[in-house]
Amino acid sequence: MLFDSPLLGPVLIALMRICDVSIGTVRTILVVQGRRNYAAFAGFFEVLIWVFAIRFIFQHLDNTANLFGYAIGFSLGNFFGITVERWIGLGHANINVISKFNTDKIADALRLAGFGVTIIPGEGGSGGVSIINCILPRKKVQNFIKLVESIDKEAFINLQSSIPYRGFMHARK
Repeated sequence: MLFDSPLLGPVLIALMRICDVSIGTVRTILVVQGRRNYAAFAGFFEVLIWVFAIRFIFQHLDNTANLFGYAIGFSLGNFFGITVERWIGLGHANINVISKFNTDKIADALRLAGFGVTIIPGEGGSGGVSIINCILPRKKVQNFIKLVESIDKEAFINLQSSIPYRGFMHARK
């Protein structure tokens, strides 16, 4: 049989694991964000693919290379799953920016770019600071950071995942 090949089997298993682990990585993010319908849909395919992979391994336990295919597929699945999730950019991010000298300039540029900006007064070890706070779709994080760094390469930027509970998020674009 074609799949009894000593090399094709491990490759097939690796490909199945890349798929199911990648889906599982995205599914985990969906669960954390409370998107249960999408998470359930992804979970169906994740487990279906995994069952086929494990069935193939158990049918061919005499081929040690299959185990390596399983492990390689798992590790590459994590890599690709995170890459895909970043590309999709699910959810929101909460970003805080502290700049020693350019707070107003950064805030103005961010507002012109369509980001909703709140400035919060704070107290640091060396005195008063202003904290720029923004909640934005994760798809826009890289543009946000590039804009901040174009004004102040030394700005402190703190990025956290955010799940908005209620309210209005203002942005012009």
